[in-house]
Amino acid sequence: MGERPLTDEHRDALLFAHRIRPGILARLRMAVAILAQHPSATLAIAKARLMGKRVRAAQARAALLGLDHRKLWLTRRDRRIANLLSEVVPVIEERDLVVLTTPGHTLVSGSQERLVRTFAAHPHRVALYGDALDVSGDRIMPLLRPAFDAEYLRAVDYIGPVVAVRRTALDAIGGIIDLDPEAPALDALLRLAGRFGSDSIGHLPQILSIGAAVAAGEGGRSRRAGRLAIVRRDLVRAGEGDVATRMDEDGVITLWRSLPDPVPSVSLIVPTRDRLDLLRPCLDSLIHRTDWPDREILVCDNDSRDPETMVYLGDLAADGVIRVVPCPGPFDFAAMNNRAAAVAKGRVLAFVNNDVTVTDPTWLDRMVREALRPEIGAVGARLIDGRGRIQHGGVILGPGGLVTHAHRYFSGDAPGYLSGLLATRAVSAVTAACLVIEARKFAAVGGFDAGAFAVDFNDVDLCLRLNEAGYRTLYVGGAILIHDEAASRRWTPEAKARHEREVTAFKKRWGPLLAQDPHYHSGFDPDLGTYTRLRSGWQMTGPVAPR
Repeated sequence: MGERPLTDEHRDALLFAHRIRPGILARLRMAVAILAQHPSATLAIAKARLMGKRVRAAQARAALLGLDHRKLWLTRRDRRIANLLSEVVPVIEERDLVVLTTPGHTLVSGSQERLVRTFAAHPHRVALYGDALDVSGDRIMPLLRPAFDAEYLRAVDYIGPVVAVRRTALDAIGGIIDLDPEAPALDALLRLAGRFGSDSIGHLPQILSIGAAVAAGEGGRSRRAGRLAIVRRDLVRAGEGDVATRMDEDGVITLWRSLPDPVPSVSLIVPTRDRLDLLRPCLDSLIHRTDWPDREILVCDNDSRDPETMVYLGDLAADGVIRVVPCPGPFDFAAMNNRAAAVAKGRVLAFVNNDVTVTDPTWLDRMVREALRPEIGAVGARLIDGRGRIQHGGVILGPGGLVTHAHRYFSGDAPGYLSGLLATRAVSAVTAACLVIEARKFAAVGGFDAGAFAVDFNDVDLCLRLNEAGYRTLYVGGAILIHDEAASRRWTPEAKARHEREVTAFKKRWGPLLAQDPHYHSGFDPDLGTYTRLRSGWQMTGPVAPR
């Protein structure tokens, strides 16, 4: 029996983006309706569950129904929470330590002592921040933060108002009296990062404080204006006073960096083999819905045989709209892209899968502005699948023992955990389904490693080698495209065997980095979707090293 497509009515009822969520009975009815429409997937979930494969069943259910943060919510009846709420303590003045905070936020018992010990053990740290419990509503939400990222902090105040600073460091940036009263911790952190470097600011991954969190878009006009002013002053101090800033309705600040005149040429590289049903909308959108004045499109043709595809490519090539780069032989994603990059004329390379389509004409402009920065390597985009859900929000190392996409299966218009889907921020890696990079940086690290990763992990490996070379990888939440992931791939026995070889090679090369992604928190369950559930046995407080 054929499975009916997921309707907007059923899908939307389960997506996280809704500001007013339906009740539990309504969600249950919608879930049952979706499961009934997809009997094969439902049977696979039930079979995995009966066989004791709970993780596989949970992942399959998430792929069908979507994900949200509901499993992260805690209640005051939780014994761990009750203990923390009953043991809040006032901030005690320390001779060498200043704890910046605002009314409504309190340290949990033992936090100040842990901060003092951590500063003593790590003398290069000038500031420390931790995690928090948001008690602003009926439910309690743990705010588990990533390692320090000034890029992210400029976009979203993801760290919050509780920060411990060495008094000597605070005096070096003008003291408390010189900090912006609307967001003193934010102001201090950006100043300290500029003065002492980002590595001087550490994150202690444990609950240190309790309070009512302020969402990025909330807090009143004065706080929003204060945040924007703090970021602008930080840009001026960094010698980037010409960067334009804009705060959107969600309270996320976007930076628009200036472009050289004339703008650099961009080579858009699209690998394909037949599949005109995917290729035509992809190329049409690159040609007609991408705002960039100086660009070329290179199609890596991997032995296409379909007559319609051949005519389509031939006509576009004859009109000078594209260049076809022949890539014969077995499908080798990495080698195909490398071959096209070698003959590309652009200063900037934009790798785009043939199952990606453009909806926002500014996507390339947003990504190129970041890719041109000397310290930035690869730049990735927010990708949304055919059901309107997040397919890619950056790559996270470690979950499931390998890698996964951040916020996968969340609603395409969800802000994400700590507004991470909306912001421009550092990540460990991004997918090559849409990846922008300067050609010289790509060449400097040898491009994609076709020898080890012909099809899988070549993009993550590229980003990790760029990171190792001193560049940073960025995710740009404002660059949005549609990605019908792996629509053109076929899982033959040979493909499965090749995948296993590449898994082994990836673990051998990057195994130590899979232990913990600095841009993700160890408190999240590694066996379900990202940002959805706390890891079993995770200790909210206790001895832990800063990162």
